[in-house]
Amino acid sequence: MPGSLVLTVSVLYLGLLFAVAHFVDSRAETNRPLTRNPYIYTLSIAVFCTSWTFYGSVGLAANRGLDFLPIYLGPTFVFVLWSVVWVKIVRICKVHRITSIADFIASRYGKRAGLGGLVTVIAVVGTMPYISLQLKSIATSFRILVGSSETVLLNAPSDPIFFIDTTLIVALALALFAILFGTRHIDASEHHEGLVAAIAFESVVKLIAFLAVGFFVTFGVYNGFSDLFSKAADQGLEQLFTVNEDSDYKLWMTMTLLSMAAIICLPRQFYITAVENPDEASLRKTTWLFPLYLLVINIFVLPIALAGRLAFDGTTADADMFMLTVPLFHNQGVLALVAFVGGLSAATSMVIVAAIALSTMVCNDLIMPLLLRSKSLNINKNDDLTGLLLTIRRVSILLVLILGYVYYLIASESYSLVTIGLVSFAAAAQFMPAIIGGIFWKGASYRGALTGLALGFAMWLYTLLLPSFAQSGWLPISFIDQGPWGIALLKPYALFGMEGFDRLTHALFWSMLVNIGAYWIVSLLSQQTAIERIQGTLFVDVFGHTEDERDSRYWRGSATIADLQQLVGRFVGGQRVAVAFDGYLRDRGLTARRSQSADAAMLDFAEKMLAGAIGSATARVMMGSVVKGEIVGLDEVYRIVDETSQVIEYSHKLEQKSLELEQATAQLRNANERLKELDSLKDHFLSMVSHELRTPLTSLRAFGEILVDNPEVSIEERTQFLNVIIKESRRLTRLIDQLLDLARMEAGQMDWSFDQVNMGATIREALAALEGLIKENDVDVSIQLADQLPPVLADHDQLIQVMINLVSNAIKFCDKTAGKIDVSVTTEEDVLLVTVSDNGKGIPDDRTLDIFEKFHQSVSTGEDKPQGSGLGLAICREIVTFMGGEIWVKNQPASGAKFSFTVPRADRQKERLSAE
Repeated sequence: MPGSLVLTVSVLYLGLLFAVAHFVDSRAETNRPLTRNPYIYTLSIAVFCTSWTFYGSVGLAANRGLDFLPIYLGPTFVFVLWSVVWVKIVRICKVHRITSIADFIASRYGKRAGLGGLVTVIAVVGTMPYISLQLKSIATSFRILVGSSETVLLNAPSDPIFFIDTTLIVALALALFAILFGTRHIDASEHHEGLVAAIAFESVVKLIAFLAVGFFVTFGVYNGFSDLFSKAADQGLEQLFTVNEDSDYKLWMTMTLLSMAAIICLPRQFYITAVENPDEASLRKTTWLFPLYLLVINIFVLPIALAGRLAFDGTTADADMFMLTVPLFHNQGVLALVAFVGGLSAATSMVIVAAIALSTMVCNDLIMPLLLRSKSLNINKNDDLTGLLLTIRRVSILLVLILGYVYYLIASESYSLVTIGLVSFAAAAQFMPAIIGGIFWKGASYRGALTGLALGFAMWLYTLLLPSFAQSGWLPISFIDQGPWGIALLKPYALFGMEGFDRLTHALFWSMLVNIGAYWIVSLLSQQTAIERIQGTLFVDVFGHTEDERDSRYWRGSATIADLQQLVGRFVGGQRVAVAFDGYLRDRGLTARRSQSADAAMLDFAEKMLAGAIGSATARVMMGSVVKGEIVGLDEVYRIVDETSQVIEYSHKLEQKSLELEQATAQLRNANERLKELDSLKDHFLSMVSHELRTPLTSLRAFGEILVDNPEVSIEERTQFLNVIIKESRRLTRLIDQLLDLARMEAGQMDWSFDQVNMGATIREALAALEGLIKENDVDVSIQLADQLPPVLADHDQLIQVMINLVSNAIKFCDKTAGKIDVSVTTEEDVLLVTVSDNGKGIPDDRTLDIFEKFHQSVSTGEDKPQGSGLGLAICREIVTFMGGEIWVKNQPASGAKFSFTVPRADRQKERLSAE
């Protein structure tokens, strides 16, 4: 086939991709996106099907039969049976504006730039073999089509075409496409509509091309599947489509596990599935659409492989190229050209997406942190840095493609397409422990993730990558056969004497062993920082929070809105940031001056927008440069708890001193009658202090000691303990106030303000103050007031206190499942009668005569105080008695207790009180 024709078709096809991407981008700019539907999204995820699928699967099937299936079973299992992983990852990416797999891992483990840099290095090195695989397939298929000799069908020539290395030209062309449509905007977390549409279009093209060749082979050359498989069996090829005892199940399991990890951890798959996800509803449909695509594209893998074996029987034809050579063998040049375009689609889609994903990681997690660390960027300047960021990403794309080309020159000719792909799969699998552990285990630490990734990557280098250089002649072959320095235990394919496994299983075992082991052990032994705990909780519990709770609002300090807008604008663009900030304020109904201080929510919004451009770790550093303050971490909370525990201990000592003072006072009671009376009052008061304060003080001390002695307690448990401490502290405050009031009343030092009081309005005011407590306990409160209630002569504030104490007591002891409280007021001759009744268990009959008096008796005698009594009831008795009323309690006939008290009517008691 004329080389000019193949080259023209290739250029026209790439031009068509440009046109598709440009058209969709133009529609997106007018708010009419075409890619926001699950079908285009699913087709874009099919970037997983590269030239490995298009060429390599056929080659693998031609040599080893059904061994090609595990590569597609793994992704199917993930999407069908384990889709919750992708749903959780997508939710996290949207909440935190994650831009890449490196940004995801770095953000989870405390937003550490060092971890993001390590992930980037692993991703770049691990993806190089995969990119070289695509370049090799394009170059090889091109040479086969334009070759003039029939031997081309058996072995593709390696000579340059038109005096130019075709592979290099392909790499540069793909770099140009990725630069034009992958780096148009700096915010990498935004959707690239044109790019996604182009990738989806390529998925359709490669599927149609594959099916066209499959239909031709199955129904054109042969009379259907049965005829083809029958002829293959006659030629002794039945082992290629049957499962027998000689099948290597270890390899099947290894390839299945690798493909499961790859569909999540390959940088391009993470980018296209998580970062470019339009909405979670699309992901739910993808759980069955994507496995369906994998099924359809693999229907004719085995038929084409068998047809190639039958066509080139007894020869050494390159099985990886059967997609092209079988149609050419049957004089179907046009079909071979269609297959070439399909293979070109499969390869270019992978290279473009991988280059964009890797360039984002290189920029955000390698170059930018290095620039900041070397102080090459003066953050006090107002320079617009968007051009610098775009340049870094574009140069990174070019370098990534050149590195892939270099690996192609060094090592790719020594391996089949499938073998090269599996090397990259094993590298990507090193991210799996950090990702899965990070979204399900809050205790995973930065040190654990860093150690696991470093050791796993080192083991991958030693057992897979370096041997590929040895087989290509770049290292001595003795490195494989004898081990370095002749140490047999260090042979990369039989490390520490482990033999009997294929190379891939051997490498996966050792790399995962050290990776998972170090990740788990170091995480258990290391102490998490505050930001690690915060991020761990936000990632693991991403579904358990509302939108506001998902905001990482942990900044303490201040910065003006103008400062934030200027900072983010330097990296994203001033105009785009102005529109974003205005929209943020408008959506929340806020109007703010640029000189106004930004609240925590605005700081969080700015940080996430900045993270979309330069990554979460770098964004955290840049935000810290303008915010006058620092992050509020749990370390500070723990410090406060430590101080609280000291206060609790001091309170305990005070309690002990009070008891000692009580004993000393008791020895002086017989001095004289006046001293006896004073001592009795002091004894009574201190006894009540000891009795009522003992419970909250003991609770505070116990929980404080738990927090101090158990630093490994989880963040949820610490939050619960802190809530209890706060609750008990509030209770302690109320008790102290009540004690002071009681002491002042008994000493005659209380200031009273008598006036005419509306009893109905007073009751409603008291219930309004208890509204939160009533709702919290789900209690039904009803009010019954007699008509034309006369005013009472009382102290308004003290009367409200009586109602609050009685209703609070009723809430405490009413039925927990269907609590009900009745408040009523009736008019009698000289008084108003107020009753508060509940539907609880009531009070023991022997203690209903005068529960208020028995409280005092129990304190002095050491008996247990009656259920339902306390300082609140004691204060009620003092107040009601001083106002000239009475208070008592009785059990109701059905269930519960009824507290009653009287208050003198103003029209009947005013003269008496005036005389007194």
